[in-house]
Formats: sequence, C-alpha cells, structure tokens
Amino acid sequence: MSASETPDTPVRQAARRARTAAADLAPAPRTTRDAALLAIAGALTARTDEIVAANADDVAKARAASTAESVVDRLTLTPERVAAIASDVRDVIALPDPVGEVQRGSTLPNGLELRQVRVPLGVVGIIYEARPNVTVDAAALCLCLKSGNAVLLRGSSSAHNSNTALVAVLRDAVAEAGLPADAVQLVPGESRESVTELMRARGLVDVLIPRGGASLIKTVVEQSTVPVIETGTGNCHVYVDKRADIDTALAILVNSKAQRPSVCNAAETVLVHAGIADAFLPRALEALAEAGVTVHGDNAWQTAAGASGRTVLPATDEDWASEYLSYDIAAAVVPSLDAAVEHIRAWSSGHTEAIVTADTAAARRFTTLVDSAAVMVNASTRFTDGAQFGFGAEIGISTQKLHARGPMGLPELTSTKYVVTGDGHIRN
Repeated sequence: MSASETPDTPVRQAARRARTAAADLAPAPRTTRDAALLAIAGALTARTDEIVAANADDVAKARAASTAESVVDRLTLTPERVAAIASDVRDVIALPDPVGEVQRGSTLPNGLELRQVRVPLGVVGIIYEARPNVTVDAAALCLCLKSGNAVLLRGSSSAHNSNTALVAVLRDAVAEAGLPADAVQLVPGESRESVTELMRARGLVDVLIPRGGASLIKTVVEQSTVPVIETGTGNCHVYVDKRADIDTALAILVNSKAQRPSVCNAAETVLVHAGIADAFLPRALEALAEAGVTVHGDNAWQTAAGASGRTVLPATDEDWASEYLSYDIAAAVVPSLDAAVEHIRAWSSGHTEAIVTADTAAARRFTTLVDSAAVMVNASTRFTDGAQFGFGAEIGISTQKLHARGPMGLPELTSTKYVVTGDGHIRN
C-alpha cells in the first residue's frame, strides 16, 4: 500500500496535528517554553484530586485482575507523588536550553561561515507501560518545554484513566501558555492496533522511544518503521576483582542489587574473581540473605552456600540472560578479569557494568574492554541515571549506539542542522 493509500486513521490524524504543532514549537523562545512548564506544574498541583481519582479507577481494576503488587505500586498516584512530579517539572525549568546551541562553527577557506546548531527532533512518540509519571516526564522533556518537540504518548491500557486525566491537565496548561495544545497528545485507542499504527507512522513521527520491559522494547525495535531509540533493558553486572576491598565490594553489590531491584540499573549478576572467592563468597551470601536476595549460582557459589548452611539455586543460561527486576541475582566465580569480560559480552544488555578493585590497571582494562552505555569503577550500578549524572532529568537509558547512549537528557532529544552563510558564494 502506498503512502497515499494509507488509511486516514485517528492515530495518523493525531500524528499530523503533532507535526503541525512541532512546526510552531520549534521557533518558540525559551521564555514561552518555560512558561508552559510552570503552567503544567501549577495545573498538576491545582488538579491533584482529579488526577488521583482517575488513577484510583486504574488501581482498582489492576487489583481486581490480580496484578502483581509491585506493578500496582508503579501504577499508583498519590497526592504526594503528584506533588513530586510537579516539583520535577519545576526543576526542568532551570535546565540549560539545548535548542539553538552551536555545536561547532568555523569560517571555511572560501569565506563561507559554517555553524552546526541544535534543533528539535520534531515529533517524538513514547510507548510505555504502567507508569503514569512517564506521561508528565515525557511531556516536560520532549514537548515544547525545553527541547521543542511535540509528543505522542501511548501508555498501557492499565493506566488509561490516569493518562487521560494527566494529558487533559497538560494540554490545558500548554494552551494557557500560548502554545498549541496538540504539542502533547495521548495516542487514540487502547488496542494493539493503535500501537502498530504509531510504529508505522514513518514520515509523520520522527522517532519512537519505548520505555518498559524487554518484550515491549523488542516488539517496538523489530516492528517499527519509525526510527527507534532502544532503551531500558538492564542485565547489569558487578565484577569483584581479586584486588577488591571486601567491605567496599559488599556495600556496592548489595546497593546495586537491593536498593531498588525493580529498575533497569539494578544489578542482575555478580562475578567474583577466583583469587578472592574464598574470602568474599561467605560474606556475600550473608549480606545478600540479609537483604532478602535469592542467589542463583554456579558450582562455586553452591559449594560456599553448603559450607555455611545457606541455599543457592543452580544457575542456568536463563539466569545469566535474565533481567530479574526482583530480589534475585545470578552469581559466578571467574578465573580472571578477561573471563569476567567474556561473560559480560555474552550476556549483558549493554546497560551498566561495574568493577570493584584497588588495581588501577585492572580498572582501566575493564573500562576499555567492556562495551556498555555506562561502566562504573568502585561505584554502584544504581548511579546510571540522568538525575544522578547531573542532567536534571532523563527520558530513559539508551542502550544503543546511534545518536544517544546512556541517560537521555535534553541534548539527546535534539538533532542538529548546519547553517551555512555566504556572500554570494557559488561553487566552481
């Protein structure tokens, strides 16, 4: 079917409206975009009761469907959480405005003046699961506010009432600030067909960003004809080197795994150098047990557990590949740093890996050989986060290599164009 024969569905109509809005947003000054952010923060505060009431319907349906409590918690909006979201929006106002930044510039030998300037991406589609806070995060970052983009939001059906209420608040606030309300839209429909239509809206949508579990991300990457920035899946590793300080390694391991296990920067595998295993494993088993973590280990970990009266489940290839997002961790003893790197190359999702060591040469080799978006030296994997990196906010963690990699802040939501100024120049 040719582009001219493509059915004019509600999703494509919304995308066209977003494209028109994006053209109006691009030249809007920072003061106008910041005013829209301020209006959004105020509207979230003023209409908290309306938002929480809509969310309560989603939460009730989720519980009636026997949804896991961890998912229900991510879905839930309380007055305190709405206030925190409004505060985050206000924080975005203070961030540097990337639009119009000159990345590089020069005067060519022929006298032409060359500038590479940051510009909005245009229309950004966000496909995400049951996290209503993403509705506001995406709008604040991708919308006119700061990065000059229009945004199409497609949340999960489980959060439809919450997202509908939030988008109504956002659109009213944006219009109040004098910008087109269509700069932020909820993708029409709750069926899978609406997601497919969004993924196939090439030419109307400039980029898609999936936020959620591995299955969602895989589906969008493999089925979309719109360019995709792959985000989120985090099979993260902590490698304890033979020259690690054991107390430091234990603190980093437990924090990486158990501080908040349901997020993409939580550690899912620990690798321990054989040279420190006898001293480290008994203490690690104790520390992980105290944190409520179940270990899925190789023979060395199972032997150490048996000697201390603890239980370790046998690790399989499925464990090495797992993003548990729970109080579970895969564990192995490796004969060398290079063996740890080989394991990471085989199983990592390219998100975050950490080494704990007092050997600067080992740290340097690890950071050189490991090819992930973030590599930590003597620090928890939990630090891979836009706010922790000082970006102020993020739209996700990119695990791909094109355009953006790692925490995606405002600059990663822009592209560039070249502006070339001459004085009647013609090419010979």
